[in-house]
Amino acid sequence: MSLKPAVSKTDHAQGNLDADLVIVEYGDYQCPYCGAAYPVLKELMKEFGSQIKFVFRNFPLSEMHQYARPAALAAEAANLQGKFWEMHDAIYENQQDLNENFLMKLAEKLKLNIPQFEKDLESTELANKVDADFESGIVSGVNGTPSFFVNGNKFNGSAEDLLELVRENVK
Repeated sequence: MSLKPAVSKTDHAQGNLDADLVIVEYGDYQCPYCGAAYPVLKELMKEFGSQIKFVFRNFPLSEMHQYARPAALAAEAANLQGKFWEMHDAIYENQQDLNENFLMKLAEKLKLNIPQFEKDLESTELANKVDADFESGIVSGVNGTPSFFVNGNKFNGSAEDLLELVRENVK
């Protein structure tokens, strides 16, 4: 399966934005497997961040994880204040505490403008962004989280496998 649509400016990316190696993760903020993958992906970016463009797309499995979508919206709202990755990381680093109140605490901790943040959480624009990410996952063949794509192709393996692949191929 290949990634549809391709990575664009509307995606959340970190690392080397002009890198030849592009890794996309479809993630759910409440998914324990995504939580377990998070430190591995951090390690990957620490070692190879200058050679990788890493993209995160929302894939909240709302039926199983009641806080996955609120968390995705919180990260998107934080993004509007330039703090997407800070919120993304803070959620994964405190995944066991995840609930709506806790998301507000994180927003305060990140010194976000809270009235703006609360307003943005309700915005249809952000809901549409999360839905668009989810839809792109469906058409790209994502059926669980985390799911990874390497240079547009579905990667069938764990974050550990991904780290190993990069270590073997990126010098």
